[in-house]
Amino acid sequence: MSLIKSTEEIQLIRESAQLVSKTLGMLAKEIKPGINTLYLDQLAETFIRDHNAKPGFLGLYDFPNTLCISPNHQVVHGIPNKNIINEGDILSIDCGVLKNGFYGDHAYTFSVGEIDVNTAKLLKTTKESLYIGIEQFKVGNRVGDVGYAIQNYNESRGYGVVRELVGHGLGKEMHEKPEMPNYGKRGSGKKFIEGMVVAIEPMINMGTHKINQLNDGWTILTNDNKPSAHFEHNIAIVNGKPKLLSTFDYIYESLGIESDEEDPFK
Repeated sequence: MSLIKSTEEIQLIRESAQLVSKTLGMLAKEIKPGINTLYLDQLAETFIRDHNAKPGFLGLYDFPNTLCISPNHQVVHGIPNKNIINEGDILSIDCGVLKNGFYGDHAYTFSVGEIDVNTAKLLKTTKESLYIGIEQFKVGNRVGDVGYAIQNYNESRGYGVVRELVGHGLGKEMHEKPEMPNYGKRGSGKKFIEGMVVAIEPMINMGTHKINQLNDGWTILTNDNKPSAHFEHNIAIVNGKPKLLSTFDYIYESLGIESDEEDPFK
């Protein structure tokens, strides 16, 4: 699969990414104490199909659902279920769609009501590191520049950077080259060129970077049961610079949040 996408292909990926963004924005209004994650999954599947697209995760590598929903100390790949979510929980929701032959795939970690100060700081830092990584995704830089920026920002604040799970290229396949680790050495790895499209997705733990996997074959947990946060965007290199294809604006609109964090990348 080609690493380089045409202007037309980037636009099609953007359409898919924007549908993921709208799906997450719709879900933001529904996340509250007392609901279960299977309810959110069903809402998302209906919303995506109503917009003439297919859920990108459903059946991919035999995953059983539309969303990966990972509460609290689950890192990623949580399977939606009937367990009730509670005030003070955090909920990482990863969503993918397939539309017009191209994938969109990104994630956001939501607060369920009021969360404690330390967990809020974890979410804030993880999201900040996403944009710090995106800044490095430009012509002439390399994969290691993005990974180093994310790793340094989080580890300098005492957080653990997950090693086993990484971002990736994006296009006609959900996971394309290059892999995009959230750690690395500056100046190392694949060099970025015009037309590349990737998913950058810091997965950051409050404690150790080490993880475990449940017997369901999917759910990833922190080794010390401390919370984990996950934020993800889809980005293309256009005119040598990073351009966001996804957005959190629909989430912020639903939650009444004002933010200019994406302005440098629009």
